[in-house]
Amino acid sequence: MATETADGMSSHMRGLSVTTLTAVAGIAAAFGSNALAATPNDPQGVLVLAVAIAAQFPILRVIGIDTDDLSTKDVLYVGFMTFALWFVSWGILLTTGA
Repeated sequence: MATETADGMSSHMRGLSVTTLTAVAGIAAAFGSNALAATPNDPQGVLVLAVAIAAQFPILRVIGIDTDDLSTKDVLYVGFMTFALWFVSWGILLTTGA
């Protein structure tokens, strides 16, 4: 578009990309935790979450978001959104026995 700069994404697309990635990573981590953890108390379930959070930053770099420009608030947002979707999704999977 004519109003976008040539050096990167617009702030709207950046926010949309980060939010979509955190949602997908949280849900994927829930399925991973469900597959790897035998019980809700198994530490492997949380390990899957930690890997999902850490793996997002290289993915953000690949899609064109400069992770060096992320503020502390942005990093906490990525962690919290991934955790929230993981927690709710894994809770549903544990409750339904899927």
